[in-house]
Amino acid sequence: FWLGGDFIKNDENINSQPFMPLARSFLELHEAVNRAQAATGELKGHYLNVTAATMEDMYERAEFAKELGSVIVMIDLVIGYIRHPVDVTTAGRAYTNMILHYHRAGHG
Repeated sequence: FWLGGDFIKNDENINSQPFMPLARSFLELHEAVNRAQAATGELKGHYLNVTAATMEDMYERAEFAKELGSVIVMIDLVIGYIRHPVDVTTAGRAYTNMILHYHRAGHG
């Protein structure tokens, strides 16, 4: 991360699991980003994967990421767009200061 990488991301839908709770994962990743920025003087970031079973849960996770200071979140394209196209528009309006990255994770 210090040696030239600018962004890391949760590529697949790993989400919140007993061995890696989402809140702790987000906090630890955000702290790592802050340490890398402090050490290099360069902008770094993390695509926090906010994919969840419901849009309400995704909004809650996105809000948590926003509170941490994240500038980008990732949502599974199939869950976030194909199932809930209206919610994508709503999310775009709710998180105007964040990049919403829709990623086709684990679908072929």
